[in-house]
Amino acid sequence: MRAAYASDLSPDDPLTGLTVGELPLAVPDGWVAVEVRAASLNHHDLWSLRGVGLSADRLPMILGCDAAGVDPDGNEVVVYPVVEDKADPRGFSLFSERHPGTLAERLAAPPGNLVRKPAGVSFAEAACLPTAWLTAYHMLVTRGRAAEAGAVLVQGAGGGVATAAVALAVSMGKRVYATSRDPGKRERIAGLGATAVEPGARLPERVDIVIESVGEPTFDHSMKCAAPGARIVVCGATAGHLARVDLRRVFAMRLEILGSSMGTPDELAALLGLVADGTVRPVIDSTFALGEATAAFERLAAGDVFGKIVVEI
Repeated sequence: MRAAYASDLSPDDPLTGLTVGELPLAVPDGWVAVEVRAASLNHHDLWSLRGVGLSADRLPMILGCDAAGVDPDGNEVVVYPVVEDKADPRGFSLFSERHPGTLAERLAAPPGNLVRKPAGVSFAEAACLPTAWLTAYHMLVTRGRAAEAGAVLVQGAGGGVATAAVALAVSMGKRVYATSRDPGKRERIAGLGATAVEPGARLPERVDIVIESVGEPTFDHSMKCAAPGARIVVCGATAGHLARVDLRRVFAMRLEILGSSMGTPDELAALLGLVADGTVRPVIDSTFALGEATAAFERLAAGDVFGKIVVEI
């Protein structure tokens, strides 16, 4: 079958290890083969090509965590990307870490990882949801307790998780503020219904939830913008992980700093329901064919992305 895979690892020039070609599909006992109709890219894929979370002894490794397709019974499904993995210290792994990923014509997956895709959701839209959008949903609803919140700050909007968080928070009726260094992205963020500001800008109010994926450059601003009892929910540190934390502010303002990673299959089903009923729609930056995977990765690596990059198969 045709696939986009890591054939080599390079920390400094990751795209040199990306290959589009033929690879066989092995289906473990108890798993099923899914015909992939659409997949989407994540920065996780670039880190894999750099050798972060992927070792040379697992090459070649098909990349991709997210997919939507058709199961052996003809059902349209979305693939939940988390696989139980006792060999991993976390107790789980994502597709493309230990098991072949989603950027291929077919994918082997446990039946329990297949979530029914509603008829009103396209394969391209569904493929955007399992990693970035599910992460944002879990951060807002479960970790951030959005039901108790009035205002939300999203740091570094433009990428997959942050853009999803803006769209979801707006759809929930929250007052949403979002930062970006790029004037063009601030304009597009405003188009989603948020108040777009430059990084570090003073907000007109303190917020109840901060969605934090940038890390060191924005964390002090996140702390200063937090209302008493606010939740600062962290899912990444793309620009630096050694943030300084003023503990006096933490205890004086009764702040919660919460780590967050992915979500559950039930949350993915709930998210699909929101898309199906028109409450929210995934933001798609661009769409490529599988044979154009190198161009798709180049766009992701360049950083000028707003929303998700989809690969249709």
